[in-house]
Amino acid sequence: MRYEKGRKDASRRRIVEVAAERFRHDGIAATGLAGIMSEAGLTNGAFYPHFQSKAELVRETVTAALEAQSSQLRDILAAGGLENALTAYLSAEHRDNPATGCASAALLPELARQPPETRRLYAERLLTMLRQVSAALPPQTRDPEGVMLGVFATLIGALQLARAVDGTDLSDRILAAGADAARALIRPRPDEGAS
Repeated sequence: MRYEKGRKDASRRRIVEVAAERFRHDGIAATGLAGIMSEAGLTNGAFYPHFQSKAELVRETVTAALEAQSSQLRDILAAGGLENALTAYLSAEHRDNPATGCASAALLPELARQPPETRRLYAERLLTMLRQVSAALPPQTRDPEGVMLGVFATLIGALQLARAVDGTDLSDRILAAGADAARALIRPRPDEGAS
């Protein structure tokens, strides 16, 4: 039986949506295709008309998750600037919902083991977000991309640590300390203010 293109596209989007959440929540290695397909409401055999391999699905889900995160970040920056973005990223809500949160914080160790094409696409999307956020830094900031690399590393690391000890006072302290460290990185240095 043949289905119209719209139905196939909808099925593919559903597979990517389910996989993105499952990968971020359970990890790439721990997530099987059978579980993804079942949750998407499709049979296992329906996977291969859409993707040649799990690696291809991983590549597409990471790309989609980072594009969605970039769009969300754009909205957060427009609404309240960098401070708003820091607060949202290192919030208890974000910490407690990895399935819908930052793909980097959820998947970095596994992304490092993915094929070169997946890592290249991840790096491209990361740089796009980095440049997007660095544009919000004070204009006198020297090396805005370098500053944002430090901020991203701080935020992602703090979120990962907070998740590792979730349910404890230490988790909340890690979120607060990470936010303070990120704020210190984006604060203009005295020598940058002089012109």
